[in-house]
Amino acid sequence: MTTSQKKHAPAWMVLAAFALGTGLSGCATDALELAPPAPDKPFVPSKDKVGKAEQNTGAADFSVPANPALALIASPVTVDTSHSYNLAQLIDLAQLSNPATRTAWEKTKQAALAVGMTEAASLPVITANVIGGVQKTTTPVDIPLIGERNVDTTLKGVAPSVALQWLVFDFGQRAALTEAARHLSFAANVTYNAMHQKVIFDVTRTYYEYGAAVSGQRIAARTLANSKAVLAAVQAKLNEGRATTVELALARQQVAQSELRLVRAQGQQQNAYQLLLAAMGVNATLDIRIDTALNRKLPAGFNGITQSALESALARRPDVLASYAAMQASQSGIKAAQASFMPKVFVAAALSSNSGSFNAGNLPDIGNQSSRRSVLIGATMPLYDGGLRAAQLKNAQSAADAAAETFRRVQLDAVTQIVVASNTLKTALAANKAATILVQTSSVAFDAALESYKNGLGTITVVNEANNALLDARLAQTDAQAAALIAAANMAFFAGSLTSAQSLPGAGNYK
Repeated sequence: MTTSQKKHAPAWMVLAAFALGTGLSGCATDALELAPPAPDKPFVPSKDKVGKAEQNTGAADFSVPANPALALIASPVTVDTSHSYNLAQLIDLAQLSNPATRTAWEKTKQAALAVGMTEAASLPVITANVIGGVQKTTTPVDIPLIGERNVDTTLKGVAPSVALQWLVFDFGQRAALTEAARHLSFAANVTYNAMHQKVIFDVTRTYYEYGAAVSGQRIAARTLANSKAVLAAVQAKLNEGRATTVELALARQQVAQSELRLVRAQGQQQNAYQLLLAAMGVNATLDIRIDTALNRKLPAGFNGITQSALESALARRPDVLASYAAMQASQSGIKAAQASFMPKVFVAAALSSNSGSFNAGNLPDIGNQSSRRSVLIGATMPLYDGGLRAAQLKNAQSAADAAAETFRRVQLDAVTQIVVASNTLKTALAANKAATILVQTSSVAFDAALESYKNGLGTITVVNEANNALLDARLAQTDAQAAALIAAANMAFFAGSLTSAQSLPGAGNYK
């Protein structure tokens, strides 16, 4: 290599590095083509840009590319569409397939793994390391009478090692973190059970609402049959010359109104069915046969929840338990922050060996092997960190205070919910009793009005009014019965006792 080449070589290297950097920079900015070109222009996939660029519809098309794989809905359970499912069976399906319960389950596993990770911090860490390589050097040497010569040297070797690091004592910091993780794991597990309780309640509530919608559709069909019976009676009297065309028109109007009510009732039944499937967490396109049973004997009244029952409910409510566990975890966070002010004692050990060789020019290789063992015991004591640990301690104390207030808020909300649920159940049972009496009296009134009209003693207006009153009474009774059943499930849910399909409140059991 000449002196001129030595001078220009670094310049070429600089130019090459500059060119490479410029090329990489250009490649990075080219990625902007993946984004829309302007805020009012749509995103177009690369493979569609050429075809859509040729289209000129006059309006921007902000459609997105379809992915057929997204239309395939996975289901973890198999539903037998030929079987008629009762409420308990629907709850079992929901607990298996609902994404909310499965998500809560994954969170319990994550919280359990967090406990394992904090416990692992108390164990020693052993690492294996291997370092090896080759270094070649060319050194120009000016030899008298001979001139300049290059001397090549080669150094190569391998250095494996095993190291151990163990934090022996830290004044309880790791124990406090493990304790906090265990409290949070308990909270996650309780929340998981709470999610199942909520699914049970949601399915129960929508099941009774669907049952009420089915009954409403049947009542609308019976009302239509009554309206047609009235129309037939008017037609018979008109044929005998004892009715007028006005009465015939009113009877036909009543039939038309009954047909409209039936159509609306059918729509409400379909919507209630979709809400039930949504609460179960299954595909809304499934056609499941459902066994609705609202004709259950209900108690005449409810005296309300007692103080002892209220306290028992607070002790087993999942949200109260989870909030209390979070408060305990925050107390452990204070202990961990306080331990950061104390020294830490550690043990370190290492075992390593070196194996290498050295070659210079035409000289023979020189080999070297060695090993080393060491054990160290040390301590570290933080002296100054700019107030970081003090801020962390205050933050942990503030988090603990907030967790305590949150726990108190959860308690107060739970008491309110239980008391309101008790009042709702009391009102629902009273309304159901009143609605039952109303149906009885309305049925007698309609039969009497229709019979009087057939005998020429009444008017079609009275008959239609009695028919509408009977319809309203039957719908009110159905709604009241469903509301009472829902209120009973609601009471059990807020009391923390709606824990399985077998724990659904029966007649006379609402605690």
